[in-house]
Amino acid sequence: MNTPLWLKSYPENIDWHSDIPCHPLHLLLEHTAETYPDKPAFDFLGKKYDWQTLHQMACNLAVHLQDLGVSKGVKVGLFLPNTPSYLISYYAIAMTGATIVNFNPLYPVKELSYLIEDSETDIMITCDLALLYDKALDCLRNTRLSTLIVGKFSHVLPFPKNILFPLVKKKDLAKVKYNDRILSYDEMIKTGGTLKDVEIDPVEDVALLQYTGGTTGQPKGAMLTHQNVVANAEQGSLWCKGFKPGEESMLGILPFFHVFAMTAVMNLSIRNALQIIALPRFELEDTIKLIHKKKPDYMMAVPAIFNAINNFKGIENYNLKSIQFCISGGAPLPMEVKKRFEDQTGCTVVEGYGLTESSPITHVGPLYMENRIGSIGFVMPGTSIKLVNPDTGEDVTEKRERGELCIKGPQVMKGYWNKPKDTQKTLQDGWLHTGDIATIDEDGYTYIVDRLKDMIITNGYNVYPRNVEEAIYQHPSVEECIVAGLPHPERGEIVKAWVKCKEGRDLSADDLKSFLKDHLSPMEIPRDYEFRNEPLPKTMIGKLSRKDVVAEEG
Repeated sequence: MNTPLWLKSYPENIDWHSDIPCHPLHLLLEHTAETYPDKPAFDFLGKKYDWQTLHQMACNLAVHLQDLGVSKGVKVGLFLPNTPSYLISYYAIAMTGATIVNFNPLYPVKELSYLIEDSETDIMITCDLALLYDKALDCLRNTRLSTLIVGKFSHVLPFPKNILFPLVKKKDLAKVKYNDRILSYDEMIKTGGTLKDVEIDPVEDVALLQYTGGTTGQPKGAMLTHQNVVANAEQGSLWCKGFKPGEESMLGILPFFHVFAMTAVMNLSIRNALQIIALPRFELEDTIKLIHKKKPDYMMAVPAIFNAINNFKGIENYNLKSIQFCISGGAPLPMEVKKRFEDQTGCTVVEGYGLTESSPITHVGPLYMENRIGSIGFVMPGTSIKLVNPDTGEDVTEKRERGELCIKGPQVMKGYWNKPKDTQKTLQDGWLHTGDIATIDEDGYTYIVDRLKDMIITNGYNVYPRNVEEAIYQHPSVEECIVAGLPHPERGEIVKAWVKCKEGRDLSADDLKSFLKDHLSPMEIPRDYEFRNEPLPKTMIGKLSRKDVVAEEG
């Protein structure tokens, strides 16, 4: 049998045929707590936890959840920032065999209510930050939610912050009145009891409903099984050779509710006993100071975060050289951004790729061999891919033609919750159809050309926004850019670019057009430009948001 094209130059130190363990999700934390009980596990603004403590708190909470009737089939929501409480709650729910449902802390009540009803969430775990609690309380009164479990944010802070925060930030805290429907998280994690045995089928039982919005229609809940989530943490461990369990640390600035951070930051760290050094949310200056002070070994981020650090005024005053490698995900990584960050830190930055529907990682750039410009690297161990013509369905992989990227592997979801038609369209014969157009070179490196839905058709010519953005980023005055298509009565669509210049730099449309003539074909050069002084809109995890700038156009 011929070697598949995507395995032609697979990294020699990684066995694609490795056995991928398949077991219930909560055993990741249990194993690490047994093996490295006293090793540092979580550093939250200076308050530290070891693995044994986190595991015991999760067990205590799981016992109380079982007392509330939480078991297989029950949905429990997490509505929390990056705190130890998120990790504890996540694994406590997994222990009961129930299904975790992640909720974005920035969701408005309307969207929260929709997701609660759609997912059939009955219990939600949150904290007393007014930004969260007020919305959760509204949902308790007006949706199917039966119970809120609420922790005090000050309880996860070190002394004296735990004393000062309620005084200084009093207006940011809600007044929680505990009753038979609003229960204390902090009391639940103190003491437990005997956890009832639960039989979990890791292949079939859904550990997580992870909602994916896309740009059209209502959000869909990807059903990720225990096998899916565990497999992706294991695949990441096989890829990132050389971790020193109990000795190294991971920076936690991406929100855990997002599938990228959930796997590549939280679960990967737990699997390898890496201490998580976390902030409740990404703040640029706080992040830089944290790296300088705490010296984390690894960092997972989105391109906009790398770009923001590159352009931080006074960055030369901070030492970021503790970082050994970074994986960038969530959006295409411009080459100029990658190179500048590597020069700044001395670390290696590789681009990863994945989808909510694949838990999420399917590809990562090699850490110890050539990283080709614009490539997302190779498939993860145990993962197969093919390219198909989106119009005919023909497999064009071996022809090395451009086609829709399709994926098969242990990390691919079971399907969409209560959406059989969407499932049937996305999962065909076991293959996940990504909606992304890709190519594979002669050595098996994969390149994402663009998303089918983002492709711009102007005068019948296909323009891929990523190509245009890469060219714009090469201009020395550009800090951020987004490219998208806008409707046009004669051309069908025109290409528009939204640009933010670096501080102290100016750029005109004519200047940029002139620059792009040497980098793009005439049809690809934007016909419309918008220059902004403020940062371009971003999603919760810091990705530049094409969806938002297009929506602003009406």
